[in-house]
Amino acid sequence: MSPDGSATLHDYGDAADIRSVREQKAAARAGAGAPPRPLNLYARRAQVYPRKVSGRFRSLKWAALLGLLGLYYVLPWVRWDRGPGAPDQAVLVDLNHERGYFFFIEIWPQEVYYLTGLLVLAAVGLFLATSLAGRVWCGYACPQTVWTDLFMWVERRVEGDRGARIRFDKQPWSAGKIGRKMAKHGAWLVIAFLTGGAWIMYFVDAPTVVRDFFAGAASESVYFFVGLFTATTYLLAGMAREQVCTFMCPWPRFQAAMLDEDSLVVTYNRHRGEPRGPHRKGQAWGETGHCIDCKQCVAVCPTGIDIRDGIQLECIGCGLCVDSCNEIMAKVGLPPNLIAFDTERRMAQRVAKEPLTYRLIRPRTVLYFLMLLGVAGLMVVSLATRDDQGVSVLHDRTLFVQLSSGAIQNSYDLKVLNKARATRHFDIAVEGLPGAGIVLVGRSTRPAIRVTVTAPPDGLGEYRLHLRAPAQSVTSPETKIRFVVTSEDGGTTVRESTFRGPKAANR
Repeated sequence: MSPDGSATLHDYGDAADIRSVREQKAAARAGAGAPPRPLNLYARRAQVYPRKVSGRFRSLKWAALLGLLGLYYVLPWVRWDRGPGAPDQAVLVDLNHERGYFFFIEIWPQEVYYLTGLLVLAAVGLFLATSLAGRVWCGYACPQTVWTDLFMWVERRVEGDRGARIRFDKQPWSAGKIGRKMAKHGAWLVIAFLTGGAWIMYFVDAPTVVRDFFAGAASESVYFFVGLFTATTYLLAGMAREQVCTFMCPWPRFQAAMLDEDSLVVTYNRHRGEPRGPHRKGQAWGETGHCIDCKQCVAVCPTGIDIRDGIQLECIGCGLCVDSCNEIMAKVGLPPNLIAFDTERRMAQRVAKEPLTYRLIRPRTVLYFLMLLGVAGLMVVSLATRDDQGVSVLHDRTLFVQLSSGAIQNSYDLKVLNKARATRHFDIAVEGLPGAGIVLVGRSTRPAIRVTVTAPPDGLGEYRLHLRAPAQSVTSPETKIRFVVTSEDGGTTVRESTFRGPKAANR
């Protein structure tokens, strides 16, 4: 509890549980001993009609929406020259050729650990952002929030603001109502289609897939996934909306683990606002708190909650209630920020009339920042030092063959990966087995100390080779050897393997 006796963010659990407790207490007071009615655990969705609002946080949300949507729709069309034979799309996940491209970075299938690194960075970044500013990601950058905001903007343009939409939905069905509903849903479907189509462009060359799509020449998977993403965008942003944040998204369930008394969250200043109630013109403010119970903070909330009840699972931290309350405070001549982004510590300091302080640097934020820096540093170093070649050596299932000359022969499958955009030659040598010679199958029959193989540009060279050694060099049933692969530009890769021979008693 806070010093003034009000509940703090740690005193609240699931908002649905809180409402249930309130309802039971109200029923107990009203019933005066009457048997309690059974609690209904299922209820129809209460339709939310958010009101239009303007202010600092609404402007930030518009900026985030335009920036993120612009990036999402434009990025597939950005070109990046990688040379002949390579795709020129700046950001592309080419599943057909098993490559990932991000401007100058090219990721191969065996480098999937970079994807793991990105996921770790995203997770730790989300932890850091939440510990600093609550659900700022949910309120401004989450795709569900961004597209829902866009869909609600279309809804207001077609059906009007909150009051007009409520009245419109209560009207009987008519040709005009059907027409406006069709216009709204049609606009939603167009946005959803553009969303699904843009997502496909990150996996197939954008100009090519657009041309093939409308010409009917695209693959079945392209049509399927465009339809799938169109449907999910339409349903989630147009129909489900706040239900996704409340019931489908797992993040609200464990965000409290990232919060503490120094996290910035949307907060109602209960000490200043209570006791709330209507304020008549000429009435002294000392008789009531600054909250006039206009419920405009509820009217603008995209999830339909009352922030005055404290931090709740449904709150996405968008700050629109702050803008709405500040509008009312300006009209009644009171200071702003009755509802504000604030910390629990600062709220307690206000009550105790102590100096207000922010504590951005604290153990958990330092830990998250160091983790973020460490993972990012490892990825940068790995990218800067990674080889542009790779080698795989696999021993044949046949253990060994003893030739008529007495020499021992082992067979291997050799694969040389060339990540460069030009054909390259590689020298193959073996260390650890004196007198051993290499026979490249299909190329020669005479063993050589060193052989040369070729790998195609941005491709794989596959070869089969025999390794022969004099019987006197094979002193044990299994000898450790090393294949040394050297490219024409000096890069060297070493792979260890074994050379098998007969037991000493049999030689």
